[in-house]
Amino acid sequence: MDFPVDVALAEAVPRLPVGPGLWYEIKFDGHRSVIWREAETVRVQARSGRDVTRAWMDLAVAALHSLRRGTVLDGEAVIYKAGRVDFSAAQSRAASSPSRARQLAAEWPATFAAWDVLQHPDLGDVRGRPYTERRGLLLDLLEDVPPPLQVVPATDDPTVAQAWYETLHDVGIEGIVAKRASSPYRAGRIWQKIRHADTVDARVIGYTGPAARPRAVVVELPDARHRLSQALTAPLAAAVSAHVATSAPGRRKRSRDFTYTTVAPGLTVEVLAGTTRHGVVTVTRVR
Repeated sequence: MDFPVDVALAEAVPRLPVGPGLWYEIKFDGHRSVIWREAETVRVQARSGRDVTRAWMDLAVAALHSLRRGTVLDGEAVIYKAGRVDFSAAQSRAASSPSRARQLAAEWPATFAAWDVLQHPDLGDVRGRPYTERRGLLLDLLEDVPPPLQVVPATDDPTVAQAWYETLHDVGIEGIVAKRASSPYRAGRIWQKIRHADTVDARVIGYTGPAARPRAVVVELPDARHRLSQALTAPLAAAVSAHVATSAPGRRKRSRDFTYTTVAPGLTVEVLAGTTRHGVVTVTRVR
């Protein structure tokens, strides 16, 4: 495997997915990180591919002492304050200078919540193996490893996952990630996640795809930001299409990242506000 690696991601969904062959993991609210235990050193990679080792030197030192050479782990760098996961503390650390990062680490040390093994010290690249097999390898690798390296809790029982979702929010747990037992690890949005979020109303200003079956909508959030939603479900697309059919023809417009067709005022949708921090909007209802 070559540094950096393209990471797997999760698509936001409005409710916990349920079905055969699904596993569920607790979603920590931290800074996405990949730890590379190389022959003589450790590197920490951000989701973007940047080398962020200097910001997370406490985790790098722990991995140097605890992980076998050739191990690559995917997970989340997490910081606890007063027994609660603190997202802002993790973001502050990630954005700090090396000297400031050392100061922050002394006061608020980080924990690495590992959820996947991408490269095994004996087996090499294991990304093509099923999730459940990789999960077993991860548990074996970290069985006797002390904090701050830990394995993310997981279950194949949706009742347990729902209980986690409902009871752990007070300690800063962001949500639940669902993964297919048989799925390999690959780049892109291959997982699904539900996150604690409040819903807000957003004004629809356009859509992508054909008018008869819009793929997504462009919304204006309460703070005036414009965002492209995730793919619409069939019922939501039908509701948007009905509005488009009774409106004057729109015009093509291009933003910095996408092209869309404008729509007449009057259509409001409910979106998950918690997803907007990451620039992703999930439509849950047409008003």
